[in-house]
Formats: sequence, C-alpha cells, structure tokens
Amino acid sequence: MHNHFDLFGLAPAFALDAAALERRYREIQSQVHPDRFAHAGDAERRASLQWTTRVNEAYRTLMDPVQRAKHILELHGIDLGFETNTQMPAEFLVQQLELREELEGAVTGKDAEALDRMRSELAANRKSLERQIGEAIDSRKDYAGAAGLVRKLMFLHRLDAEIEAAYEEVE
Repeated sequence: MHNHFDLFGLAPAFALDAAALERRYREIQSQVHPDRFAHAGDAERRASLQWTTRVNEAYRTLMDPVQRAKHILELHGIDLGFETNTQMPAEFLVQQLELREELEGAVTGKDAEALDRMRSELAANRKSLERQIGEAIDSRKDYAGAAGLVRKLMFLHRLDAEIEAAYEEVE
C-alpha cells in the first residue's frame, strides 16, 4: 500500500497541518503536471499522468478526515471491514434512527430551519468525533478503538449528505 504521508513528506498523524499538505501538494504538482511534459515522449507523458493521478488521490485522501483515518488504520494493519462489519453500539444506532426520522419530518414539513439546526448539531458532533479519533490515533495509538469511531464518523458524513439533499426537497 502506498503511504500518502510519505509522498508529501509528512508524519502519519490524524492531526494534519493542512497548510503544509497544501504547500507540498502544489510543489509536487508543479513538478509532475502533464503540461510540463507536453513535448516529452509517450513514456514520460504517461508517467507524468500516473504521478499526477497518484498525487491527486493522496491529497484527497489526506484532506478528508474519514479517508485520512482509514488510511492511517490500514497502515497499522487494521482491516476496517466497513462492508462486512456493520456492528455499532445500540445507543448510536437508535440515535441515527431518531435523526433520520427528524430529517424526514423536516422534509415533510418543508422546514429549512430544522435542517439548519440538524446540520449545526451534526457539525459539532463530527468535530467531537474527529477530536476523539485524533486522540485515539495520535496520542494513545489505539488503532482498533479508532476504527469504531471512524465508522461512527462515516455515519455522520452520510447523514450530512442526506441533509444536503433534503434542502433541495424543502425549497
């Protein structure tokens, strides 16, 4: 597996210096971008395209908290098994069902303010979970424990996408 952190010369950590990542991304892109190889041979153009693709993929992965956490856990041998391991604490699942019912009610009632409230609460919950993931990974090196937190964060990201789509139905 490619270590995206190594590509950018960064230490593998959940807490990320976004400005440093952005700076390194731009530096690398300026070196490998296909435009620089427009007059080169086929092999060089193809290699440039492959590098550009890899750099873009690594950058997107590291910028996204869920994908960054998944990458770190994979680097430490944690098979997240999100497709097969769907076990979640019952309390969390009940909370997700309640939130989805609230979302459905907001859509049915064409209540954009309710969507705004949900989104605001969701953002706070995501930030809290991201902080917990950072502590589990960076401070305690509890990669197995972080996996459950990442699964929760994925649920919240999906709900956020559903809220985003619900705005169109409410308008």
